Amino acid sequence: MDYKEIERSIITKYRKTIWSRFTKAIKDYKLIEENDSIMVCISGGKDSFLLAKCIEELQKHGHIKFTARYVTMDPGYNDINRQMILDNAKKLNINLEVFDTKIFDTVSGLTEGNPCYLCARMRRGNLYNKAKELGCNKIALGHHFNDVIETTLLSMLYAGEFKTMLPKLPSDNFPGLELIRPLYYVHEEDILSWKKSNDLTFINCACRFTEACDIDDSSSKRKEMKNLVKKLVESNPRADYNIFKSLDNINLNCVLGYKKDKKYTSFLDEYKKH
Repeated sequence: MDYKEIERSIITKYRKTIWSRFTKAIKDYKLIEENDSIMVCISGGKDSFLLAKCIEELQKHGHIKFTARYVTMDPGYNDINRQMILDNAKKLNINLEVFDTKIFDTVSGLTEGNPCYLCARMRRGNLYNKAKELGCNKIALGHHFNDVIETTLLSMLYAGEFKTMLPKLPSDNFPGLELIRPLYYVHEEDILSWKKSNDLTFINCACRFTEACDIDDSSSKRKEMKNLVKKLVESNPRADYNIFKSLDNINLNCVLGYKKDKKYTSFLDEYKKH
């Protein structure tokens, strides 16, 4: 399929489910503003490639003037995965820049600790450094609506803490840099539908430790959360929306306690006897 048809599908067939939600998130959270310079991160999966096309469309048809660089960080992909990313970028007519790191080599040498945690931290650090090098003030990632819900449930069920993935986040270590998530309102099922209708194939996982494009992640905690949400939606079609909405509708009068800037406040601190 021609890349122009794929682009048109975003603002025609998927105007309501993808394009409108994409632009609404940008407006609601002020994710992209005049004269921004954005580094759009493409991991090689469906989400980041869709994000790249949405950003391109916004540059063409939006009213905000900004610049964008489309970047893939190669942490040590095998040749098949790397070539698949390059082929998809060409197919989608994305001017992709690739920079190499040795993250997988570093992590594979670990004898203790959590390699996934270290890998994620190193990836984030390298992305921030690259954005700074390019003169960008924002980094765009492809996290979507379902990622937000699953992250929230993971935090509640496995960390005993109520927190979520924010639509934008300032960097603590790189002043002036901000991370944004423009697909915040877009549902994964609609991304999958866009991918299928346009006959696209993307890598699912390019981790050195699996060495496969389509691994079975049925045992992962995030997959467990996906299945949990699916079951909840079967009995209550608005369950996923309500979980998401609760993040923006917290009643502090009815919680035992909360943290702000590492300071804990108990409901007893403000408790008044009647």
